Amino acid sequence: MTDPTLHEGERLQKLLAAAGFGSRRVCEDLIAEGRVTVDGEVAILGRRVDPDAAHVEVDGVAVSVRPGLVYYLLNKPPGVVSTADDPQGRPTVVSLVPTDPRVFPVGRLDLDTEGLLLLTNDGDLTHRLTHPSFGVEKEYLAHVRGHPGRNALRHLRDGVELDDGHTAPARVSLLAPDLVRLVIHEGRNRQVRRMCEAVGHPVTRLVRTRIGPVTDHTLPPGAWRHLRQDEVRGLEEAVAKGRIRAAGEVAAAEATRAATASEPDGDDQ
Repeated sequence: MTDPTLHEGERLQKLLAAAGFGSRRVCEDLIAEGRVTVDGEVAILGRRVDPDAAHVEVDGVAVSVRPGLVYYLLNKPPGVVSTADDPQGRPTVVSLVPTDPRVFPVGRLDLDTEGLLLLTNDGDLTHRLTHPSFGVEKEYLAHVRGHPGRNALRHLRDGVELDDGHTAPARVSLLAPDLVRLVIHEGRNRQVRRMCEAVGHPVTRLVRTRIGPVTDHTLPPGAWRHLRQDEVRGLEEAVAKGRIRAAGEVAAAEATRAATASEPDGDDQ
């Protein structure tokens, strides 16, 4: 019986080329080297796929191959809400980018928070970027009240206790007496603001400067641009790395709990 995957759908190398992996010849080489999988199976030359349904990976990293996908990077100004529409009539991030095709923000920035925000119609990538189990890094610059000392910075690095639990460790550096750079991989509501307030230094201005590998210091407030194909692939790679890191953190936490449970109780004093 003839294999239907050789005759139905789009040629796999064509889809990979459109996704920015190089010429069709280069993409054929990727397939021949066994680096491409479709729905978990190693692809062969001549494979055709349904781009709307197939799950394609290159070197273990997911690739979006559906037609019509768009990815915008917006430098959100303050006073704009991170939703598709707003009952109060405030300006929305969706109103700052093209209306066709319809896109949605990937996660949210608070009303007064500025900086980089992704908008796309790629629901799969949106899920991977926002789900806690993937843990993609995000970098912020926080202007704060007062001058954070070593103790406050240490608490931010180690994690602080919030009303919804202890935060994961963060990378933190002091750039100026009242300017802190934080890199986190969680996505809790108003997390950076609550972390800084918990250590006694409320935020007066907050700017997100990086999402995974994506950054742009030249994009003016309120402006947007298309993501490059290498940036989209970089986000997918960040998702894969975040998943590995999250799995390691879970394993470490379970090992710690097991070790603690096996320790003998000390003598009462």
